[in-house]
Amino acid sequence: MQGVIILGVLAVNSEYLTESSESGGGNQITTSLTVVASRFHFLLAKASAVTVISILLSIVAILTTVLATNLILGEYAPAFEASRLIGAVCYWIFTALLAFGIAVLTKNGIIPLAVLMINSSVVTVSYLFTKVTKLAFYLPDMAGLDMFMFTSDSFHTPFTGGLIMFAWVTVLFIVAAIVFHRRDVTS
Repeated sequence: MQGVIILGVLAVNSEYLTESSESGGGNQITTSLTVVASRFHFLLAKASAVTVISILLSIVAILTTVLATNLILGEYAPAFEASRLIGAVCYWIFTALLAFGIAVLTKNGIIPLAVLMINSSVVTVSYLFTKVTKLAFYLPDMAGLDMFMFTSDSFHTPFTGGLIMFAWVTVLFIVAAIVFHRRDVTS
């Protein structure tokens, strides 16, 4: 999971790195925006690359985990369910795209890395919010978990959880595209 977060951030953050003075001291973003006629197409191409690589990474990681679990636990391993695999892959893709969108908005890799990595590994703030309000179940990570974590106390169906997380990604991408267009056209 951490890998796709880093992937989503690096896809954007690498554009804003300043080259050394021997190389002219420019930014990659200047070259990229000069070459690509549409800023929306530029972002869409970046997001597509993040999506494809996230699909490959998630399938390999998840299948490796399932195979290792089956090898270690043998007959005690839970049965493989393709729907859970699809849900987990979608969760990884949407998380990478959330990282991508936040990085576009902030022009900084530290903020999305810190927020998403801490939230996905150390303390899940969204889960803590669910203890205060039921609205927290509509946050992207909590809704997304319902795509592959089928429990009796799931708040959403897997499909609904996926739609909610997709809606978050879509809204964030639209806002990021608008901000990106206005920021780089005016500067």
